[in-house]
Amino acid sequence: MVTAVDIRPATPNDVPLILSFIKDLALYEKAPEAVVATEELLHKNLFGSERRYAEVIIAYVEDKAAGFALFFHNFSTWTGRPGLYLEDLFVRPEFRGLGIGKKLLTQLAHIAKERECGRYEWVVLDWNEPSRKFYEAMGAKPQTEWVIYRAEGKSLDDLAAM
Repeated sequence: MVTAVDIRPATPNDVPLILSFIKDLALYEKAPEAVVATEELLHKNLFGSERRYAEVIIAYVEDKAAGFALFFHNFSTWTGRPGLYLEDLFVRPEFRGLGIGKKLLTQLAHIAKERECGRYEWVVLDWNEPSRKFYEAMGAKPQTEWVIYRAEGKSLDDLAAM
């Protein structure tokens, strides 16, 4: 039996749902305490009038929210084109195995192609073997030559003050 999945762009009314997906993902990734996002911050940064920093698509099965993907654009100087960066993808446990993750990934690939992106990238935690195998089965290749660096909290404050 093939499950019908409807994927729609999120609206401002979806902010509480988006935050619940983020918290569920953080729990899955063993870091629930790391979520400091609020509905107000999400509303401002996803749907604010000045600038939208990211976009969200939501997958529904029989009008039940099953999963989401949050993405934004970056830019590649080497290709001279925008890229699409997948920040988060999450499917609720009760909906796993229905192809929803694949449908979210392919929907973003369509968006990347429509927007003439040169790349479509994301990261996955090194211990998350099921996701790594899933992404590789979809044709994605791990990029082992790059190391991610991050400045946040005090280190970001200190860097900005230099």
